[in-house]
Amino acid sequence: MLALYPGTFDPITNGHTDLVRRAVGLFEGVIVAVAADTTKHTLFGHEQRLEMAKTVFADEPRVEVVGFSGLTIHYARERKAAAILRGLRAVSDFEFEFQLAIMNRRLEPRIETIFLTPGESSTFISSTLVREIARLGGDVDEFVHPTVSEALARAYEDKGDS
Repeated sequence: MLALYPGTFDPITNGHTDLVRRAVGLFEGVIVAVAADTTKHTLFGHEQRLEMAKTVFADEPRVEVVGFSGLTIHYARERKAAAILRGLRAVSDFEFEFQLAIMNRRLEPRIETIFLTPGESSTFISSTLVREIARLGGDVDEFVHPTVSEALARAYEDKGDS
């Protein structure tokens, strides 16, 4: 069985990495699907986000990193995923994720949504917080892969925000 873990991953954090590495223990493989279509204003372009995720999981043969566009549930069906993996950090995540899971089930009843909570050391990590820390010149090394930390430093150096 395959699980699909969709997201914008702007940037991919140690919280995302934790979920994927634990999901590999539950599934034959995990597809990290980096969304091209997003209503979010992203710091990094689609290709940059894709490359960072590929670097982070380069050591894990059961993780495939791909880009996708369109509805997640359609892509999950196309890839024959048995489940969509979603992370829940706090109760505040639950309402949106629950609605999304119900809608996806309505669109494709054969694909389940599986919720995982991050490990204690990454419960508080979010891409938004990591970007803000980096933008203000803070050290994000403990929250992201070194390649991501370097990319954040370059992005904010280029924008003149650090």
